[in-house]
Amino acid sequence: MKPNARAKKPARGFALERFVPYRLSVLTNIVSRTFGRLYGERFGLSIPEWRVMAVLGRFAPLSASDVCTRTAMDKVRVSRAVEKLRRSSLVEHAVDARDRRRSRLRLSAAGQRMHDAIVPMGLAAEALLLDGLSAAEKRTLERLLTRLTERAMAIAPAALDPSSPDPGDT
Repeated sequence: MKPNARAKKPARGFALERFVPYRLSVLTNIVSRTFGRLYGERFGLSIPEWRVMAVLGRFAPLSASDVCTRTAMDKVRVSRAVEKLRRSSLVEHAVDARDRRRSRLRLSAAGQRMHDAIVPMGLAAEALLLDGLSAAEKRTLERLLTRLTERAMAIAPAALDPSSPDPGDT
């Protein structure tokens, strides 16, 4: 066997560093880790736990499936985060009056206080991240993110289905 027989050349024209899914994944990982350190060190929260709290802080009450949909996280990750937040008395659940098989989640008073302490930190970090963009670029970025999200949901609705496995990093 030749020494380079196993090495395959990448597809012609494919440059990973320009591949949008890869770039978005790298950016997301960098931003998530940076922001995660902010609230992780001070409040002891993981990234999934904060995402659950953030969604509940904005849209509660929600079922766990609703949290999965709003965060695009898989059921297992949401379930673990919710369980830890419940054990820490940051999230409460109640049986849904319309469908007794479902529970509705919301932040507890302590969870709301923590959420309210973290949000200004997140907004300050976001401002620092976006500081290098002009006002017009920020508006364009907002429009493009909205359009890309809508398009991604249209072409891959199963990706946001809570029963679908988490695809991991692209």
